Amino acid sequence: MNFCSNTNSALFFSSVDKISDEIWRNLDCESNVYFHRSFLKAIEENHPDIIFSYIILIDKDKKPIAFASIQIVDFYIDTIKNDIEILIRKLKNIGRKFHIIPDKKPLKLLICGNTFVSGEHGIFIKQKQDKKLLIKKLAKAILHFSNADKKLKIDAFLLKDFINESLLITDELKDFNYHPFSVEPNMVLTLDENWQNFDDYLASMKTKFRVKARKAHKQSAAITIEEVTKEDLVNQLPEMTALYKKVASNADFNLGNFNLETYTNLKEKFGENYILKTYWLNHKIVGFISGVINQNSLDAHFVGIDYELNREYAIYQRMLYDYIEIAISKRLKTINFGRTASEIKSSVGAEPRDLTMYFRHKKSITNRILKLFLQRIQPTPFHQKFPFKNANNPNEE
Repeated sequence: MNFCSNTNSALFFSSVDKISDEIWRNLDCESNVYFHRSFLKAIEENHPDIIFSYIILIDKDKKPIAFASIQIVDFYIDTIKNDIEILIRKLKNIGRKFHIIPDKKPLKLLICGNTFVSGEHGIFIKQKQDKKLLIKKLAKAILHFSNADKKLKIDAFLLKDFINESLLITDELKDFNYHPFSVEPNMVLTLDENWQNFDDYLASMKTKFRVKARKAHKQSAAITIEEVTKEDLVNQLPEMTALYKKVASNADFNLGNFNLETYTNLKEKFGENYILKTYWLNHKIVGFISGVINQNSLDAHFVGIDYELNREYAIYQRMLYDYIEIAISKRLKTINFGRTASEIKSSVGAEPRDLTMYFRHKKSITNRILKLFLQRIQPTPFHQKFPFKNANNPNEE
């Protein structure tokens, strides 16, 4: 495609490799895995169906001060299966009636964020910068980019996964006709600094939840858990991919299908900081977990599960406890479990952290209609569990 021309405040790149070492040094963003060129390159290399682009915002001295990751995907509205489906269906019917939403074509969606991981992983801003001003500059840069190549035919824009503390800044996007809406929360477990091992974690729980954890370990006792090396991946990827697809097909919606061959690059670049374990039963893979250690956090990524064996062997429950055991052993502060299966994650101690996305359709009439529907979208309610004893009453059972 013909690539976008630079402006006085923004530089545009079609690949991670095209961004110079000097820019990366000046940004100084790579201590965060999600803004590390090796992580971005691994995603980019293994997903040829997605158009990847990167925006560098610069100051008056042409110094880089912010970074944004862009992906352009084909999004099929019919794939949404959660409780907003009825709203989407109504919107779709209205849109098609007035010829503002294509009948069978996918929506060409420009995403600022990480398509495959929930969280604030799309925009990096250097310290001591005017963040509100830079969000406005980013919105202008995205519009410039979308208009630069008419062949792209971008229909809509999505800036994803902002925590509540960021909304004072990101609400500047409303001036650019973006509409905020809430999505499923990220489930986060904050680790107690007194937990030296998994037994300490269990000891902090109320009896009911401690019994549940021990039962899951008993049910899964026949399962063997193995570290996956880069060499193992060649033979194990087909089975792992099949298990991942089973999980992905149950998701409310996916912005894109993750190519598990990406793990080869991630293990090569991040070594022990990229977590990858397989679960075996009778010499067969019945599950896997993946995740990355990012600063003081363990971020759970994709899992694969043999659902036919899940209930009998408590595979998924065991996975959650294994993430916790890993994080404790590495003296981390938090685990980001992501935003699916919220209730079971709360039963192991995770709490919800709200996330907001901003959406804008390129056509103004469609955008105004969308606003009415997006205002009605709410995350699926769930029953929050409280598995830990009250700190003021350590004898609570």
